[in-house]
Amino acid sequence: MICGYKDLSLIDYPGLMAPVVFLGGCNFRCPFCYNRHLALEPEKMARFTVEETLERIKDARPLAAGVVITGGEPTLWSGLKDFIIRLKALGFKVKLDTNGSLPEVLAELLDQKLLDYVAMDIKSPLENYSRAAGVEVDTGRISQSIELIKSSGLEHQFRTTCVPGCIDESAVESICSLLGKGEHYNLQNFQPVNTIDPQYMHVQPFPADRMERFRLICRRAGLETKVI
Repeated sequence: MICGYKDLSLIDYPGLMAPVVFLGGCNFRCPFCYNRHLALEPEKMARFTVEETLERIKDARPLAAGVVITGGEPTLWSGLKDFIIRLKALGFKVKLDTNGSLPEVLAELLDQKLLDYVAMDIKSPLENYSRAAGVEVDTGRISQSIELIKSSGLEHQFRTTCVPGCIDESAVESICSLLGKGEHYNLQNFQPVNTIDPQYMHVQPFPADRMERFRLICRRAGLETKVI
């Protein structure tokens, strides 16, 4: 279900102005997630029909050339493919944000050339994924999504929210090894806002110099990395 909409964003689709469509519901329960209501209680949020969302997106032209679909976890929505087909028919580029847990959905969208940009969140090194995601995770599916994206030929990026207690220098090194050289990998500092686990509201974000240390680890590993 469509639970949110932003008319125009300058930062969510690199290089393009784009409306952002928020889909409710998520199969992860990352304790540090700041989209608590979107992930846990989408039925309590405002809902937008596909038709009214498409009309608002049309109104964003000519400023907008792309649309960002995010969540929650967008690949859970049964209407995702048809929605993207309609966006493409209108001439928009489509960026998908995903946690990579449903590689079969991602593969279908890629095979049918329905995506122009993919951003995937990497929660932690694979050995700690279930702890970071708050549920049991089949990390083989995470690895499969990473490889699908890397081999897609599309613009893409991977990113990690750096949460004290979950991410440290060795974790960053491990994720870099998982991604490999040449990938675009962004680091986002944790913000203690509206988290799924209330205890994370008391966790202080990393200082700027520690985030810079993480970035330098990525650069030494051959990744294109910035702190966002």
